[in-house]
Amino acid sequence: MIVVTGATGNVGRPLVETLVASGERVTAVSRRPTGTELPEGVRHHRAELADPGSLRPALEGADALFLLFAGELLAGTARTGELLDVARSAGVRRVVLLSSQAAGTRPEAVSHAPMRAFEDAVRKSGLDWTILRPGGFASNAFAWAESVRKERVIAAPFADVGLPVVDPADIAEVAAATLREPGHAGRMYELTGPAPVTPRGQAHAIADALGEPVRFTELSREQARAEMLRFMPEPVADGTLDILGEPTAAEQRVSPDVERVLGRPPRAFADWAMRNIAAFR
Repeated sequence: MIVVTGATGNVGRPLVETLVASGERVTAVSRRPTGTELPEGVRHHRAELADPGSLRPALEGADALFLLFAGELLAGTARTGELLDVARSAGVRRVVLLSSQAAGTRPEAVSHAPMRAFEDAVRKSGLDWTILRPGGFASNAFAWAESVRKERVIAAPFADVGLPVVDPADIAEVAAATLREPGHAGRMYELTGPAPVTPRGQAHAIADALGEPVRFTELSREQARAEMLRFMPEPVADGTLDILGEPTAAEQRVSPDVERVLGRPPRAFADWAMRNIAAFR
């Protein structure tokens, strides 16, 4: 049995679906009621990863665990070592951690210090571990959905700076492979899309999927920061803007790891936009 934390999010939901389609028994863990229908046969368990004991009932009979930290990452409060002890005592043998590309490309960044600590804990856990380091998510474009629906406009900073954003469905498929298949223990995979795409290019892809024009407006860094601070801690907002505005060569590089694990190229942003265009109509 495989336990999936963050099971209702952009990665967790398709991961649960992929595992079930492969014939795996799955327990879906989230902090709140699902609000969405889980595939038939999937057990749901509510837990707070900041409280490792709350996960214990979900781990009974599990041999693999997918770890995704959300609020715990932002607050830096996850008791990761204790959580992994709980998993090991329950009989879990394999753990896959969803980390971040910036944990490697920005080793001094305060914003990603919690994630580096999570990675260290996983490596020292005594379990068979795999670490996934995705770059920016294609699904971050959902932040534009309301303005596209109401005004057919997208506003973003750094209009012509490109990054190879990754489709969460590809992350989910890689996670499923590393949870189910041998040969991934002790490996770290960097996950990106097939080519850099700029915010202006993403707006064009959404317009093409809609079949209607979408106007692009470039924000200053200060304007974008003010928006981000409405829902992000200051270090996270600043770290995100640093990556979006001044990416390193490593952050602009297309990684071969999605294709290495899945045997096919990663999906392009335009494919993500077409599959999710209902959110922008």
